[in-house]
Amino acid sequence: MKTHLLLDMDGVVLHDNDLIPGADRFLEKIMARGIDFRFITNYPSQTPADLQNRLRAAGVDIPVEKFFNSAMATAAFLSKQSGKKAYVIGEGALTHELYKIGFTVTDIDPDVVVVGETRSYNWEMIRRASHFVKNGARFIATNPDVAGPGGSPACGALCAPIERISGKKPLYIGKPSAFMLRAALDSMKAHSENSLIIGDNMQTDILAGVQAGVQTVLVLSGYSRLEDLDMFPYRPNHIFESLEKVDLEQLDL
Repeated sequence: MKTHLLLDMDGVVLHDNDLIPGADRFLEKIMARGIDFRFITNYPSQTPADLQNRLRAAGVDIPVEKFFNSAMATAAFLSKQSGKKAYVIGEGALTHELYKIGFTVTDIDPDVVVVGETRSYNWEMIRRASHFVKNGARFIATNPDVAGPGGSPACGALCAPIERISGKKPLYIGKPSAFMLRAALDSMKAHSENSLIIGDNMQTDILAGVQAGVQTVLVLSGYSRLEDLDMFPYRPNHIFESLEKVDLEQLDL
C-alpha cells in the first residue's frame, strides 16, 4: 500500500487560480483515507501560507503544513552543507527559509550565492552575484524553470547571465532534481517505496519521480499531452485524464 503522496499544483489542482474540476473531491478522498501528502511547487517566492491562500480562494482549505516549495528544499539542502552566509537574489519567502536554518544574508564574503525569483532583478545583482561566484562562492538555484505564467522570467532565466559571466553552472534544487522530492518526503518521514507523485509535466514532475525512485502518475489536465510521450526515454507508471479520474485502488492508495 502507498501511504504518502506528492502533488504538483499548477496543471494538476489549479489552472491559474481556478480549481480544476474534480480536484476538490480527490483531495477529500485522500484526506478521508488518512493519506499524508504534500503539494510541491518549484515557485520559491510563494510561502506555504501564500500557496494555502491560493487554494482557499479556489474553494479548498488545506492545512499550511501540506505545502512544500523549492525555497524550503533549498534550505534543506544548505542545512547539510558548510557555510552560513549567503548572497540572495529572491523574495522574502526564500530569505525566510534561510534565516530559519541559521543563515546570514549578506553581500560581504558570502559562502554561497542563492538565486530564486524576484521582480526586482537588476544589473547590480548580476554584477555582485557573478563576482562572488567567480571568486569561490558556491552557486545554488532554487529551480531550473526559465519562464513562469505568462512568460514571466523565472529562476533559470535569472541564473543565465551569472552563469555566462562566471563560467560556472548553478546546482538546481527544484524539480526535476530528485533532492526536491526527497526533501518533501523527509518532511513527512516518508520513504520512496511507499510514495507516489502526481504531476502534469513529463520534464519536471515525472522525471523527478523517476530519478527519486517514486512511482509516477501523469495527469493530462496541464502541460504534457499523450502524444508527447514519444519524446522521452522514460514513462509514467500511470496516466489519467485528471485528478477526478484517478483510481485510488489502482494506485494502491
